[in-house]
Amino acid sequence: MTDAEKLAALLASPGVRRIFAALDRDGEELRIVGGAVRNALLDETIGDIDLASTAPPQENARRAEKAGLKVALTGVDHGTITVVIDGAPFEVTTLREDVETDGRRAKVRFGRSFDADAARRDFSLNALSLDWAGRLHDPVGGRGDLFARRVRFIGDPRRRIAEDFLRILRFFRFSACYGEGLDEQGLSACVALREGIETLSHERLGAETLKLLAAPRAGFVAGRMAQAGLFAYLGVAPWPARLNNLRTDGERGDGLMGLAALALHSESDADRLGESLRLSNAQKRRLAGAAKAKAFWHGAIAAPAPASLREALYRFGPEAARDGLDLIRAEAGAPPNESGFARARDFLRDTPPPSPPFGAADLFARGVPKGPGVGAALKHLQALWIRSGFPNDPQDVAQLIEKACAAGEESGWTRNRR
Repeated sequence: MTDAEKLAALLASPGVRRIFAALDRDGEELRIVGGAVRNALLDETIGDIDLASTAPPQENARRAEKAGLKVALTGVDHGTITVVIDGAPFEVTTLREDVETDGRRAKVRFGRSFDADAARRDFSLNALSLDWAGRLHDPVGGRGDLFARRVRFIGDPRRRIAEDFLRILRFFRFSACYGEGLDEQGLSACVALREGIETLSHERLGAETLKLLAAPRAGFVAGRMAQAGLFAYLGVAPWPARLNNLRTDGERGDGLMGLAALALHSESDADRLGESLRLSNAQKRRLAGAAKAKAFWHGAIAAPAPASLREALYRFGPEAARDGLDLIRAEAGAPPNESGFARARDFLRDTPPPSPPFGAADLFARGVPKGPGVGAALKHLQALWIRSGFPNDPQDVAQLIEKACAAGEESGWTRNRR
């Protein structure tokens, strides 16, 4: 498929046609900009479709509503409205020019020049735009960089970074997504201005870091970042080799597991990373579970045996057991398709966690009195059950219960005398 055919397909969707019909008229121009154009040319999945307009936001909102489209004034003070068509959001932003920047936010004014708007963007491959006639506009050489797999700052890299220090992480994230190496001028500027990362909010750092660590070449890029001291904001020493071993190069992955592979050494690191990156409670719990399961198999150089896998399922649950298994495989340097670890992962996927076939009532029925000793008795019974391989046969379970009750004389719980 030619570039023209790829771009025509992007314009062909009903939602795109409706928004152009409403806003690209009466002296005002609308174009698709940024990621949608880039990904269409690369034959990659297109997510949100963002557009730029010469008209002010209030005028775009008026025209969209007149055409019967739903409008949300999501960022009207910054020139952005969201038009919703058949449940799909389209962000429309009025062309802008920077007036003042401080490394975190910019004061802008509205403009009418697409070239000026492109020049204020971060990387050349993000500055492409597409008009309704199917013409590709490329004022800063983004198409050539895109197909050369080169992520290049527009203009002076240091100036671009000084406008927004998050661009340091974005440089590495886009390089991990679309680059084959690292642009040396860009890398040098990122290293020189790395202290600017400290000015960024934890939320922005977290969102960008997880995107970076999900990228296809995160391992390679993280290695260069670690060498340059660019992960200080994590508060945890990075381990890029383990991240590099986590998945096949060129494969997109789970950003949170990428973070675990890069920086999770112990359960306490889950809290450190959670604070540094403002992770959600669910994300922190997942990291903590992965750390516990990894510690359970500490030092393993081969896939655990089924009995050990079953115990991990019982102790930590399926997700934590799978995450822990992936981490010890990466630590051992085994490839993702190594047969032993592949069988172990299949086992964890297909095997339900063991459920204890006993409870406190079974102890009461055998004369163990209610009170603080019951918890200790159950814990001892659980240990016997685990060591015996999680039996479910009633006769085997009964024998274990009897053994746990009999141990009470030495362990602090006793049967009632009858």
